[in-house]
Amino acid sequence: MEFERFLYYSLRHARPVRCLVQEDKLRYMNLTVIKLNEEDFICLRAGRKKPFTLRYDQVLAVSYARGDDGDTLKNEQREHSPFA
Repeated sequence: MEFERFLYYSLRHARPVRCLVQEDKLRYMNLTVIKLNEEDFICLRAGRKKPFTLRYDQVLAVSYARGDDGDTLKNEQREHSPFA
């Protein structure tokens, strides 16, 4: 999977990523990955509280969410900040 690094990024830093998903139609979703499995992954959709599962074959493309540049150093500083 070419988009695997984005899913790991989301999982590790609890940051949303933008996914192009094929369900009944093509659509973009902002998702935060909670758990990666062998055939699928569990994620939260932006603004929703209930997690759901997506299969890897449903995901066509993944990129950083709007406003995220993928700078892991900034993310790690934010995660370890006492004010976060």
